[in-house]
Amino acid sequence: MARGLFGTDGVRGRANTHPMTAEMALRLGAAAGRHFRRAADRRHRVVIGKDTRLSGYMLETALTAGLTSTGMDVLLVGPVPTPAVGFLARSMRADLGIMISASHNPSEDNGIKFFGPDGFKLSDADERAIETIVAGEIALARPEHIGRAKRIEDGRGRYVEYAKTTFPRGGRLDGLRVVVDCAHGAAYRAAPEVLWELGAEVIAMGVEPDGFNINRGCGSTDTAAAAAMVRERRADLGLCLDGDADRLILLDEKGREADGDQLMALLAARWAEDGRLRGGTLVATVMSNLGLERFLAGRGLRLERTPVGDRHVVERMRAGGWNLGGEQSGHIVMTDHATTGDGLIAALQFLAEMARTRQPASALVRSFEPVPQRLENVRFRPGAEPLEALPVERAIAAAEARLNGRGRLLIRKSGTEPLIRVMAECEDEALLAEVVAEIVAEVRAAA
Repeated sequence: MARGLFGTDGVRGRANTHPMTAEMALRLGAAAGRHFRRAADRRHRVVIGKDTRLSGYMLETALTAGLTSTGMDVLLVGPVPTPAVGFLARSMRADLGIMISASHNPSEDNGIKFFGPDGFKLSDADERAIETIVAGEIALARPEHIGRAKRIEDGRGRYVEYAKTTFPRGGRLDGLRVVVDCAHGAAYRAAPEVLWELGAEVIAMGVEPDGFNINRGCGSTDTAAAAAMVRERRADLGLCLDGDADRLILLDEKGREADGDQLMALLAARWAEDGRLRGGTLVATVMSNLGLERFLAGRGLRLERTPVGDRHVVERMRAGGWNLGGEQSGHIVMTDHATTGDGLIAALQFLAEMARTRQPASALVRSFEPVPQRLENVRFRPGAEPLEALPVERAIAAAEARLNGRGRLLIRKSGTEPLIRVMAECEDEALLAEVVAEIVAEVRAAA
């Protein structure tokens, strides 16, 4: 079987269309169960969480059927953030964790993300093994070994209690007014609960999921409504999560947006001062702004770049023994606290700095001046390969020649959507706009 079922973050697609069908979810569950059921002398268990998409019910049921058919006991925790599944898989001594979510994508999409017993996302080797099993004949369990399914009512509560332990001991958020936009997604209950229990005045948005409104006009990919609420209610801070709450975009008290690069800069500098930043290194992707790299270098710190995807960031962090990394899009990975990006825990680290320094958000979210950056996405038709078209290759070569050391160019295919992402950085904004426009025009023609 050709590798391709798994993308950069699990298996993802349009609901009720291959590979996001009940049939494929059943086979994926059975294959994962067969792969991870390695000992015959004990029970094996799987934690399954999901976000609030309507299709989550269908996929949850199908996965459960597949897993139990190969002898796995299934623990259903309902709507919880993606990082909660990683935490619960370890906490509940599970052999596997599964999150049903398409993250920041619209409600029509869904995805299946797998976590190993250590709470980290699966390795390439594990994913290849599952794909191989899916493609073949799956050996089912004997009737007496069929697994059981059980709903765990306090999964969210366990995560809420854990999240609070990452905030400074004895610390409180009294006097802070916080807008939190949960994108009608997985953290619609957990995030407001944590902030309220720590003493903040919470103004919650995006907390009325109906199965269809996840990420629609809200959350980390559309911060306009939250920004307006911050200004209207004179809040001290805005926190915008995505559908599965593994990413965060900050808003200062004026409603101005700060991305993951700014939050990573603040945390890296602060952790370095405290001697907590292992190896003096921050891990980020090729998308992170050149300004972040310069900021770190000015403090004797190093930026280690990876391909796009928080999974790649985590893999590099683990290989190098580093404890802080993330993405410009808002995935912040702190392996001292979590096994994957965690928007809520990242927010708590920023709030801890606000409480410690008694400075407004606006003073903390602008650690460096970004180099002008432009990103445009071009959707392509099924079967098209725009980056292999000769006119596109020529446009990219011409752009690189024009930049000639004055900027940076990154052209890539999205790992989760049929999009070509065209990104460039350059101090000369006029030149930046021209080179991006020229490449985008050729990509569109070939898409």
